[in-house]
Amino acid sequence: MTGLVLKLGPHERVLINGAVIENGDRRSKLAVMTPNANILRLRDAIHPEEVTTPVRRVCYIAQLVLSGDADPGDAKLQLLRGIEQLSQVLTDHDSRLQLNQATASVLEDNHYQALKALRSLLPREERLFAACPS
Repeated sequence: MTGLVLKLGPHERVLINGAVIENGDRRSKLAVMTPNANILRLRDAIHPEEVTTPVRRVCYIAQLVLSGDADPGDAKLQLLRGIEQLSQVLTDHDSRLQLNQATASVLEDNHYQALKALRSLLPREERLFAACPS
């Protein structure tokens, strides 16, 4: 079996190319055979009111492309600028690896992988904000 395999929990929802699909009562696997399909697990989605930090803002732009709410061409420049801004602050080795992966993914129009790389920075950003008194 080739393609992306989604493992869904009971009643879990996923957005595939703009269509919301909800799983039934049991766990299941779903094979997505179409290459470059836009897929977003709704449990992982960032809601507009949660876009309160720099990393979340850049993640949200990638998410809008995956949901079909933003044009990939228009979002590409915003994503690359956002990633560049993050690279000015997140200078440790691990963050740089994730930011480089996100950049490469955006340049390849692979917004799912870009979002995945950017989401891995959310815990680090949260720790940085927690360490800085407001």
